[in-house]
Amino acid sequence: MVASKALFYAVAVVAVVLGNALAASEISQVKIWPMPASVSYGDARLNLASDFGLSSDSESRVLKDAFNRMLAVIKQDHVIDVNFSAFNRSSLLQGLHIVVSSTDEQLQYGTDESYKLMVPSPEKPGYAHLEAKTVYGALHGLQTFSQLCHFNIRRRVLEVNMSPWTIIDQPRFPFRGLLIDTSRHYLPLAVIKKVIDSMSYAKLNVLHWHIVDTQSFPLEIPSYPKLWDGAYSLSERYSAADAAEVVSYAKERGINVLAEIDVPGHALSWGVGYPSLWPSKDCQQPLDVSNEFTFKVVDGILSDFSKIFNFKFVHLGGDEVNTTCWTITPRISKWLKMHRMNESQAYQYFVLRAQKIALSHGYEIVNWEETFNDFGSKLSRKTVVHNWLGGGVAQRVVQSGLRCIVSNQDKWYLDHLDTPWEEFYQNEPLTNITNPKQQKLVIGGEVCMWGETVDGSDIEQTIWPRAAAAAERLWTPYDKLAKNPREVTGRLANFRCLLNERGVAAAPLAGSGRAAPFGPGSCYKQ
Repeated sequence: MVASKALFYAVAVVAVVLGNALAASEISQVKIWPMPASVSYGDARLNLASDFGLSSDSESRVLKDAFNRMLAVIKQDHVIDVNFSAFNRSSLLQGLHIVVSSTDEQLQYGTDESYKLMVPSPEKPGYAHLEAKTVYGALHGLQTFSQLCHFNIRRRVLEVNMSPWTIIDQPRFPFRGLLIDTSRHYLPLAVIKKVIDSMSYAKLNVLHWHIVDTQSFPLEIPSYPKLWDGAYSLSERYSAADAAEVVSYAKERGINVLAEIDVPGHALSWGVGYPSLWPSKDCQQPLDVSNEFTFKVVDGILSDFSKIFNFKFVHLGGDEVNTTCWTITPRISKWLKMHRMNESQAYQYFVLRAQKIALSHGYEIVNWEETFNDFGSKLSRKTVVHNWLGGGVAQRVVQSGLRCIVSNQDKWYLDHLDTPWEEFYQNEPLTNITNPKQQKLVIGGEVCMWGETVDGSDIEQTIWPRAAAAAERLWTPYDKLAKNPREVTGRLANFRCLLNERGVAAAPLAGSGRAAPFGPGSCYKQ
């Protein structure tokens, strides 16, 4: 075992050297997205045997299911029609041997996602070799292996070109997110699952589920069952069991689910079932800060969340709070005076009280940046500030010692259809942050698919391929990122076509977000 591991790491060191030495012209031949930390390759061709299978001591169902999904996506329903007896045995890959060090399959923020992939294995040339500390690192390795495989339509066989491959890989940031919004438009469960599948292809690892908002409240909350009376219709709802299924489905693909309730603003829909949450019948948000029932409902929601959403963080929103309804509603205005608060102090009171409730349920908190901009020093030190308004915020957040997620709307909002993929690629979360300790406080970033003009009919082509551009920024080491996006155009076009082959409706690179092809032509040229 010691000798084997020593050999493996010796090969790894050689791979790092070779990977670092690859010229830009050579890197352009590598069609993996996002680009791994270290890559070396050769010029040989290997073929996958007809009974290509999984070899592993692990009994993990997550791993076995992921391997079977990987086989399905690389076959793409093609018919493998070749006489394997005519092949040189040395050119055949019999299977993929996977070694996972840990049997712990808890998925959480900070879970080790590194992996090492060798095709073929130096020790067993008839197999590819994948090694990871956790099953979730192995899932990323499977995604990379799937991108090395290609169906040769002439030869009717699955093959791996440019062998031997040695890939040493791990993510640059631990939080690599995509927001979906199920309040502005309901998204059927099948659509959410397709989004999760596509996220795994790009190695994104957090689905930020913006579940409720002003317009609708589609989720069942057992503690307060009338809340989902604020849904658009009976059929546009998610049961608690549906939410648990989304969490389970995502976990099996290495993705955490960050649930959000946006308080105290963006909450008109809450009062459909419980009108006492409104300041008044005619002035319906933000939530009534003067009513103890408001905080009982927040507590009930977060209590129910803790039984379903087991990610370390919960998102409490806190953005775009217009306090006018508090000041013009006589009884709330009276309450403010009694408690010697103006409206901005009441906003702070609400956010901090909601934070305490979340902490009592074992969560750490994510809040939109307005909370930091208005009263950052008062926030719990377990707060992650979610930047969305523009540049410079992350720098101030980490200087204060808080953590930050970057989603600045001018670069990483997918509903901004005029933002091209090149700007998604170039958006750097660590801009003007040079202190290493402060850099570590930027835990990652997230692209946001707000739902005003998105539903099941157009969500995929609005997300992809622009989200993939951000995914590489969040995964790949900074010194391996292209300084000019034109250097990766061909590789991203290849990934976009790969998504199409896998049934993901990714739009062409040319044009604005979700643009249709301009005319006839190859997928790789659009």
